[in-house]
Amino acid sequence: MPDRSPLQIRIEATHLPGRTWPPGPDSPGRDDVHVGVQRKDSPGELLGPCPADAPAVSWTLDCTALSAPEGVEVSGPYVQNRMGGRFVYLSWGTVDGTGLFSMFRRAKLMMADVDPDVLGDAVRSGRLTARLRLSDGAGRPRCARVRPPDVEWSATDLT
Repeated sequence: MPDRSPLQIRIEATHLPGRTWPPGPDSPGRDDVHVGVQRKDSPGELLGPCPADAPAVSWTLDCTALSAPEGVEVSGPYVQNRMGGRFVYLSWGTVDGTGLFSMFRRAKLMMADVDPDVLGDAVRSGRLTARLRLSDGAGRPRCARVRPPDVEWSATDLT
C-alpha cells in the first residue's frame, strides 16, 4: 500500500426507527427525527440528514488511508479522532419548523472494529462499506458504540 491512499467509506443503513415515537421509561417522545453523519468537530454540521422513517439511507464519505506503524489510519472531514480512536458519528436529532437540527443521541462506528484484513482489502479496492440496522432491539434509534455483528464491515468495489 502506498503511504497515503484515497478511500471511501460507504455507510448503508436499513430498519430506521421512524420519524416519531411515544415517550418511554428512559426517553422522552420525539417528533420529526432525522439521522445524518456528523462532520469532524462540528456537531451541528451533518452530511445527508435523512428522515428516520425512510426505508433505507446511505452516505459516502471521502477519506484518506495512511500507512502507520500500528496499521492503517483513516482520516477525513467526517472521521472523528479522539481518545479511544477514530470513528464516524451517526447523529440523531429532531428538526423544527425552521429546519434546525437538535441532536439528542449518536451512534459510533469505530475504525478499530474493522478487521485489519478487511481494511487492507478496502484500501486496495477503494471502498470500505458498513452495513447496519439503525433501530435497536426496542425499535428506537441505535446509539453508543455499534460493534460487529451489529455492523458488518466489508471491502467493496467503487462501482
